[in-house]
Amino acid sequence: MKTLFQKIIFLILFSLCLSCKKNENKNTQTIQAVKNEIEYSSNLSIYKYDGYSIVQVLNPWPDANKDFTYILKEKNATVPDSLQKYTQLSVPLQSIVVTSTTNIPFLEMLNAEKYLVGFPHTDYISSVKTRKLIDAGSVQNVGQNERLNIEKLIDLAPEAIVTFGVDNNNPMIDNLKKSGLNVLIQADWMEQSPLGKAEWIKLYAALFGKEKEGKILFDNIVNNYKEALELVANEKAKTTVLYGSMYQNQWFVAKGNSWVAEFMKDAKSNYLWADTEGSGSLGLSFENVLEKAKKAQCWIASGSFKNLKELANSNTHYSQFDAFTKKNVYTFESKLGATGGTLYYELAPSRPDLVLKDYIKIFHPELLNDYAFTFVTKLN
Repeated sequence: MKTLFQKIIFLILFSLCLSCKKNENKNTQTIQAVKNEIEYSSNLSIYKYDGYSIVQVLNPWPDANKDFTYILKEKNATVPDSLQKYTQLSVPLQSIVVTSTTNIPFLEMLNAEKYLVGFPHTDYISSVKTRKLIDAGSVQNVGQNERLNIEKLIDLAPEAIVTFGVDNNNPMIDNLKKSGLNVLIQADWMEQSPLGKAEWIKLYAALFGKEKEGKILFDNIVNNYKEALELVANEKAKTTVLYGSMYQNQWFVAKGNSWVAEFMKDAKSNYLWADTEGSGSLGLSFENVLEKAKKAQCWIASGSFKNLKELANSNTHYSQFDAFTKKNVYTFESKLGATGGTLYYELAPSRPDLVLKDYIKIFHPELLNDYAFTFVTKLN
């Protein structure tokens, strides 16, 4: 009898163990390997699972000492225990604050601009569509990037604030988190690949449950970019190019692996600093630049100059360049929005296909006779 009783107790305990094990497996389910939805970006990864996505933001700023992982959770979805330590956002979002004008086109392309409730220094936004929302009071000015108005943000209660850091010391971001606000760090500005920057539309597509739309939009941009490359596939890089202009006491040229240099390479031009290692810009003296680029055939000037007279007034020594005297100077930065925002800075990262066509129009105008510049102005 005693033996029978012990057997019954053992069977009951064994059954309970099995039941606990099943529940444990359910909550700590193995995360199966899935394909990364991102192809071109080097700083973003998105892994789509049933009911949730894992978003990884890599190299968020120069010399970053950490990466970021976020979980985008759909309604009633179960997220494995192993992922509970990461910031979770419930998607699709119904409200958002972004802090860079480069994010605005992504929202508009996805028809999600109506969810934007706040932006720092709204005058920087050029888009007519979003400016109407600002004028109507739907989008609030929330301060400056380094000095966001936390009280206003708490009142707005956005479901997510998408922002960026510039180094390993980010007190503003820390304060946002301490205030209970959901913060997502992005790193689109760290991308040097033209298509890599544009692919960040997939992050916003995931935030608003519009992954299919985002993929279609991005695939169209990729196809347009590749078609532009085909236009110059058999062309030689003949035009020598000077880039930049003086800022205070230095002339900043784009390094050879930078976003700008990639465009000039793809457009088949002979950019004079194409062999300079690294991304970002290189500061040089005026004398260094003049020695190398005095006879450059084309000058892509940085700055919102309207004509050659304005350019010359900013520095009388500019007239020493052949590209200036031959009136072959262009700028991408002269087209401004109603409140002074620069169209190029806002739209170009999301539409590299249009940027590339502008460059091709400069260097190989015969290939795009009927094409009108999107960003570029030729200075006369």
